[in-house]
This record gives sequence, structure tokens and C-alpha cells, in this order.
Amino acid sequence: MAGEVPDSGLVPDPRPPGPRARRWAVVGVASAAGGLAGAAVGVPSPALFAGLLVGLAFALRTGWGLDVPGPAARLAQGVLGVSLGVLVQSSTLSEIGSNAAPILGVTVATLAATVLAGLAMSRVTGLDRPTASFGMVAGGASGIVAISRELGADERLVAVMQYLRVLVIVVLTPLVVGIAGGGGGGRAAPEGAVAGGAVEGALALVLCLGVGLGVARLVRLPAGSLLGPLIVAAGLSLAGVELMAPVPPLVLQVAYVGIGLSVGLRFTVASLRHAARILPATLALIAALILVSAGLGLLLVPLAGVGALDAYLATTPGGLYVVLAAASTSDVDATFVLAVQVLRLFAMLLAAPLLARWLVRRDRAAAA
Repeated sequence: MAGEVPDSGLVPDPRPPGPRARRWAVVGVASAAGGLAGAAVGVPSPALFAGLLVGLAFALRTGWGLDVPGPAARLAQGVLGVSLGVLVQSSTLSEIGSNAAPILGVTVATLAATVLAGLAMSRVTGLDRPTASFGMVAGGASGIVAISRELGADERLVAVMQYLRVLVIVVLTPLVVGIAGGGGGGRAAPEGAVAGGAVEGALALVLCLGVGLGVARLVRLPAGSLLGPLIVAAGLSLAGVELMAPVPPLVLQVAYVGIGLSVGLRFTVASLRHAARILPATLALIAALILVSAGLGLLLVPLAGVGALDAYLATTPGGLYVVLAAASTSDVDATFVLAVQVLRLFAMLLAAPLLARWLVRRDRAAAA
């Protein structure tokens, strides 16, 4: 008929996106706004916090039933792994090598302290041991939260405990630095940890994700979505591959939002009440961990020949980026601080699957 548009197959589909797509759009806009607001007021890891809180709000206040798809969650973990792996520089290893014995000793002692804190948390609150232990792991909060469900823990409660500790450290660190008023070093952190172009960062990300995820699946690496890309990125960075550069900021922020949403959207009223019930015990054990870490840091003063503030910042149980920011603006050996913090972060993340298996065997033996 005259006036009709022929069906050429090129006419756009006039139908609006489905309800699920619109819901995800609302969640995405809310997360972006929350991340910008968090960054404006200085919240640590604002994108992850925004995703966590937005997901929690939509899970509790709506019946939308949204959940981050598995492939997207694994991709977000891989992006986080690459961003952590790039932190490893040859200068970091050189700093560790010159003080290997005390640094490794303090790292192992910190890991042992977190395991004991997790077992105490389980006994006091009745939480299952994987959840309590991963909630108390000192360092690598975003990585631990990202892999906790895969390792048999309740990632919602792990997130509450981990980020409560980060918040405490964020508040304490500027106060301690202000009171101490300096340190014993004065060397800046290596520029390689923060330099690099967006193009190089994007290419490095694709390379590390492709190789890391593929190898992790091939060898069945526990928590492979995070650890596979992390190990590949660290190896290439140490090998001096010029391509290696930090993950583009926008991509990293999207990954943080994805990790936050994957946790927040699983909250229920019951789990939130449970989180409130364990709050006093969590705060008490966080305080104990900070004191133990500070005590271990004091051992580095004579053994590694560093100042007290250097040692404190190097051994804080988490808050890596806040600590590095404080170190870069203080009279401390920022390279030493970075070396100890990165070593502990790797130790905690690599030990997490082994810790999970040990806890499962322990529970089975107790049940038998």
C-alpha cells in the first residue's frame, strides 16, 4: 500500500528495553552517583563501597531479584587481580631482599594472628570458620571479598568485617601520622607502581586477563579468576615488560562497582541483622589486630633499621592505598612501606585457598 515503509530489515526495533534492562540501568546510575559522592568525601575504594551500598539498598527495598552474572563477576575479579599484580616492581623485591628475614617473619606472624582472630571470631559469634577467618584476614579486602563465596564463606558478612576494618584504619592513619610527625626514610614510592599510559594499561589488561583466566581454568587454580591474572601481571611486571601499566581508572572503577554489587545484591534482612549482632565482636577483634600489627611493626625498627612510623605504616592490617598516600606525604621510606604491604597482600590472597581447605578439613575432623 502507498505510504507504507517497506520491511527492509533495517528499521530499528521500536520496543523499549525490558524491565530487567531498565532495572540494571537504574542500579548503574545509582552506583555511579554513589561512587562520585564517595570520592568527593574521601571514602576508600568509593566505587566498591557505592556498589555494595546500592546493591544492599535495592536488595532490601525492591523485589527485583537482580544478581551480577557469573561471567561478569569473574571478569571484575580478573581486572582487580591485574591491578594488584602491576604493583609488584623490581624495586619492591629489592627492598624485601635487603631485609628478607624480618619482613617475612612479620608477614607470617601477621597471617597467624589473623587466623587466630578468625577462630576467636567463630567461637565468640558462632559464625562458620571460613566466614569468620576471611572476615579477619588483614589486607587485600577487595580481593578477599571477591573470592570469599567461591571459598565457602558468606561474602556479605566478610564484606562487613573487611570494610569496617578498612574504615577504622582510614580514620586512624592520618591521626597517627599527625602525632608522629615524620619518619626515618624519605624515599618516595617507585614511579613504576603508578605510571603508565591508558593504551598500555588496556593492552596489558587484555593480555593478563586472557592468559591468566585461561591458565587458571586449565590448572584449576583456586580463586583463579582473581589469582590467575594477578600472578601473570606480577610476573610480567617483574620481567620488565614495557607494556605493563596500571589498569585504566574507569575500567577499574567499573570492576569495583561490579564486585560491590555482587555482594550487596545478595543481602537480606536476616543477614543484615546478623551483621549487626556481630558488630561489637568485630570491632574488638579489629582493635586487637591493629595493636598486634603495631607491635610486630616495632620489631622492624631494630631489625630492619627503619623508623617507628615507617614500621607502623608498613604493618597496618589493610588500607593499602590510604597508607601509601600517607607515606608519600610524610618523611618515611615509602618504598619500604610499599614492599611490606604488597608482600603481605600477596601472602594473604595466595594463602586464602589453603586456609579454606584447612578449615574444611578441621570442621570435618571435628564432626567425625
